[in-house]
Amino acid sequence: MSDLSPTPETIPPAEASEEASPEASTPPAPLVMQVSLDPAVVNALWRHPLLAPLKGEQKPSRKPRGTVDECVWLDTAEGLLASRGYALEAPRKGARQLLCAMPGPGFAVPGTVPLPLAELLADGVPDEAEGEVLLPIAAFTGRRTEADVGEVRLTLRHGQLRCVAAEAPVALMELSGPPEAVLDLAAGLAEDLPLLPAAATLAETARALSRQEAPRPRRLGPPYLGDVETIESALALAIAHLTDVLLVQAPRARLEIGPEGVHQSRVAARRLRSCLKQFRTVLDGLHLRALDRQLADFARALGEARDLDVFLMNLGADLADAAGPEEKRVAILLRTARQKRQHAYTHLRTMLESVEFRRLIWNATRLAALRDWGAEQIIDSHAPLRPFARATLARRWRKLLKRGNDIAEHEAESLHELRLDAKRLRYAAELFAPLWSGKATRRFLKRLAGVQDALGIANDTHVARVLVAGLGGRGGAGPWAIGLGEGFALARGAGARSQALEAWHALEKLEPFWED
Repeated sequence: MSDLSPTPETIPPAEASEEASPEASTPPAPLVMQVSLDPAVVNALWRHPLLAPLKGEQKPSRKPRGTVDECVWLDTAEGLLASRGYALEAPRKGARQLLCAMPGPGFAVPGTVPLPLAELLADGVPDEAEGEVLLPIAAFTGRRTEADVGEVRLTLRHGQLRCVAAEAPVALMELSGPPEAVLDLAAGLAEDLPLLPAAATLAETARALSRQEAPRPRRLGPPYLGDVETIESALALAIAHLTDVLLVQAPRARLEIGPEGVHQSRVAARRLRSCLKQFRTVLDGLHLRALDRQLADFARALGEARDLDVFLMNLGADLADAAGPEEKRVAILLRTARQKRQHAYTHLRTMLESVEFRRLIWNATRLAALRDWGAEQIIDSHAPLRPFARATLARRWRKLLKRGNDIAEHEAESLHELRLDAKRLRYAAELFAPLWSGKATRRFLKRLAGVQDALGIANDTHVARVLVAGLGGRGGAGPWAIGLGEGFALARGAGARSQALEAWHALEKLEPFWED
């Protein structure tokens, strides 16, 4: 897998027929999807039972013949084309193609192949280069293998990416055909092979290799719904966007890389679960509920690793500084925490490399593309988004204000519940904010974040105390070190209540931005 980011000129396949009536018999637009595959399992791909009858062949051990595939990607010395989301691909034979290497936010399905832009820019000549000299930045040498699997056209590019600084094996498969057939084939192969929607195009992967960096993410943060008009389109786009974020961040959830991959994966999973719950009053179904259950299992594994990261970066570091290297009892407590974190990351990696995680990703991708929610009732696909967003935000705002009444008298448990309500409103506000863009919206989000952050300090104190208490027992820390850790946790949270009160009073003075 690789990583991702945004730019223009794409057609969301799931939205192509949005205006068609339910009775229309027009077939859906073909879906073209790129799928990443570990180069080490390419031979196993052709032996898979789903690919056994290719082109009349009945022997799974035989694969279709490939052709030599060589190309070079060109750009200016400053990377002007790449900075604007383009890639100029020059094959060994044939005309150069100017491609959109970075699909934009309108994409409905993670990993969908962008359209060539040669028709939009005369003969594929990159006017964006503005007369500058184009230089080779990376090259691909390998084979292209094509085959028909029922209604689906399969094209595999498999070989080596090369640049001045490095080279790396790569395998990228393109599936094109009727959307349901494409997704059925991909999900079927993923039951036995490490196969996921591609997190970056081959051109972007090559660019990243040439610069010795990770491919740029196509999407970051919450989904952008500013251009969406219907409830159903909004949910499909939100699922696609956040699934794409998970595809980027999951490979980074490794202890040796650092805590950011786990943190961003956890935020994306939480945002996606929040979206499913927000839309549940108008869009519900068996398939949406199944995705929520899959995300819950994933979020638990992420939460364990994240809590230990936060403890060791914050409270654990304070303990180490205060006690010094000679205090063996604190050293044992921190060593136990690091061992638990190692175990949590190992468990997380096992989950991320499992068929269960691949099912989660393909289920989310299918929902975004086909909008088959598994609903028992007929969904009004034209129901407008804005009134629903306004009602959702108003309901959550009323609940938060009610919960925050007499906040100065709240005990720890009540403050925790208030924090959860603030977090739920924040996810909803971030999601729907583009529908009411402006200064008032930004001010509301900033103050709401301030409330959540202040209340989060108190919550972190509670989590840290529970975590420290769990570091005792046989082979772990003793009572003295655990007591010291709990004391430090209480001290860190001492000012949380006053900060929360100040942030709360600043927030409750504001007029809601959605009441225009």
